Order: sequence, then structure tokens, then C-alpha cells
Amino acid sequence: MWWRSASFILDRQQEQNTSLPPNPESLLLSSPPPSMADSLQNPKPDISAYYQTRAAHHAVVTSDWLAQAQSAVSLQSNDDVSSGSDGRVAPTGGGTGGDNKTFSVIDEFNSWRKQPDLAEAVAAIRALAAVIRASQATTMMELEIELKKASDSLKAWDATSISLTAGCDLFMRYVTRTSALEYEDFNSARYRLIERAEKFGEISYKARRIIAMLSQDFIFDGCTILVHGFSRVVLEVLKTAAENKKHFRVFCTEGRPDRTGLRLSNELAKLDVPVKLLIDSAVAYTMDEVDMVLVGADGVVESGGIINMMGTYQIALVSHSMNKPVYVAAESYKFARLYPLDQKDMGPALRTIDFGVPIPSKVEVEKSARDYTPPQYLTLLFTDLGVLTPSVVSDELIQLYL
Repeated sequence: MWWRSASFILDRQQEQNTSLPPNPESLLLSSPPPSMADSLQNPKPDISAYYQTRAAHHAVVTSDWLAQAQSAVSLQSNDDVSSGSDGRVAPTGGGTGGDNKTFSVIDEFNSWRKQPDLAEAVAAIRALAAVIRASQATTMMELEIELKKASDSLKAWDATSISLTAGCDLFMRYVTRTSALEYEDFNSARYRLIERAEKFGEISYKARRIIAMLSQDFIFDGCTILVHGFSRVVLEVLKTAAENKKHFRVFCTEGRPDRTGLRLSNELAKLDVPVKLLIDSAVAYTMDEVDMVLVGADGVVESGGIINMMGTYQIALVSHSMNKPVYVAAESYKFARLYPLDQKDMGPALRTIDFGVPIPSKVEVEKSARDYTPPQYLTLLFTDLGVLTPSVVSDELIQLYL
């Protein structure tokens, strides 16, 4: 089962600025909305910074889903009144044309990362947009080379971060892929690139809110939701459900060894959501009380599987054996061109582990920060492209990177 997201249709609707609201079906029948490609931490050398901080598918956009996405955009617009076009105060770390300070994409990136609710990939997208504004290039070739170098610098900053790499790659595809640039003078083309960069940043920033709105139909009164670790988009989904006066409770795994589940449980407690903290080994013990599992993702791969914090795979295995649905909430900028075949078929992402007691040097310690969950153990993915089955992910990836 697959629904088409209404977010990009809404963007198109706003650009057209028509007085009469368009019919969702007519939007599909006329010219299909553009795909994401077209419409759309410095870590220590031995320890990853990973945890430190569409050819159109034939489907119908229902009025309910259109209204949900409109609500998401409206809520975002209300938040923008006091804080700018994207709800954030632009950092001052990077220089623009009139600043004598040498521009550094890493400094700009770190400035954006100081925003507590801003995802790392979105911070990278904002930094790359600043590269275009600050560029002194005089030709398109020079500008593209400059962007490529900046993108490579960001990806090298934490080579283990899947979302950072995918966000940079998607930015490069989205911003530079337009034939219109070939027929414009450089200044006009540069202005168009800046517009596209800002648009991509806005799309990426509002993805979390759209996912939260589109997932509400799956959270029902009286349900019990098991979550694992801390995910901003999962928190947004649960926060929206609480704001909609839905009655549910949440089981949070502790998320050892970095205890990210403690952070999520504290945030939920502030929202007056009934929450129960579990030790990680109690997942199977409590699964019979759970109605659904909801997790985030560090990356969504071509097979439809996900790469997420260590322990996600075993939770999915237990859920599958007990016929519990596993839902994944992930932004489309986390869609990566990866196809892992097993747990070891990924680049290492290491983290320090404190057991509280001295460990003999002869004892080997597993330090991997994440695992891979195959698509057969996942039920649906909540994304800003729509609610997808794992099998549809490969099609979306083709459209994103085409």
C-alpha cells in the first residue's frame, strides 16, 4: 500500500498563487509534480561522531491527506513569523560577499549544527547553500567545482554519517540538475541556483512536520508504542499525537551504552505522555503488551531496509515473530545509495563504551554503533514522500538520484 505525498503538490500550488484551490486529481492528470530530485560532527579519528550529537507513481492524493499536509505547512508558517523563512535564525559563522573573513563551509556547518532541533543533514544543506552565496566564481564550471569540494569536505567531516552523505549528494543533484542553466548568463544562473538551494533547504526542514502529520492515522487511542533510542522525527510524531489529544503510552528502551532512550523518555514526560523505561534486554519480555514499534533511521538503503542504532535489528526480529508492526519514520534526505547484504557490509561507526568496571585488555569489546534491519522485518516507512512500503523505496531512490 502506498500513498503519494501531497507536500510537493502544495509547494507547487503556493508558487502558482491561484485564488481557487486545485483539485488533487487534476494535479496528477495534468503534469505530474516534480520528484524530490527536481522539486526538491570534527570527530576523533578513531571514534565516530555518528552519535555525538519520482517518475510519478500512479496513485491518488486524497483530500484528507492534502488537508493534513496543508495543516503541516500552516503550522510551520506560524512558527516562521518570529524566526525567519525556515524558523531558524541564520548563523553568522560563514562569510558572504561583503565579509572580509574567509568563508569556511565547515564553520558554516558547525554554526547551523548549534541549532538543537536541526538535523545534521539539513545543517549541511544550509551550509552548501551558503557556499553558493559566498562564491566568487565567474563561471558555472568554477561554481560546480567549488560546490563539489565543499560537499566532499562535509562528507569527509564524518565519513560514517549516512544522512550527512546522502543529504550532500541529494543537494548536488537537486541544485545543479536543470537544463535552464545552460541558456542563462552566469549571474542569472547563480541566482537560480541560490533559489533552488534555499528551496531544497525549506523542503528538508519541513519534512519532519509532514511526516508527523501523515503518520497520525496509524496511532490510535489506547495503543502502546515501543520506541528505541532518540529520534527527532519520532519525537515529533509522538508530540503531534499528544497535541491531537490522542491517548497512548510509550515504552522507551534505555538505549545502552549512550542511553539515548533516557533522553526521549524525559522529553515525553514533559509532554505528559505516559512513558515506561525498559532495559534493552526486556524487549521480548514486554512485546506482548506492545501494539506497534516506531523507530527512526540513520539511513534508508536501496533494499528498503534501514540502518539505525544498535539494537534495532533485534527489536524488529522479536516484533516480526510476534506479529507486531514495525514502522519507520525517516526523512527523504536519509535515502542513501547503499545496498548492505549483511551486518558487516557497512562502514564501521564506532563509539566508546563504559561498562563501569575495568575491562581486561584481553577482552574484545564490540564498539559498532549501528546495525542493519532488512526490509522483510519492516511494515511501513513514514516519509515526507508519503507512506511507503519497503519495496517502493528503490523506486523512490531512482527518482531522487536520476
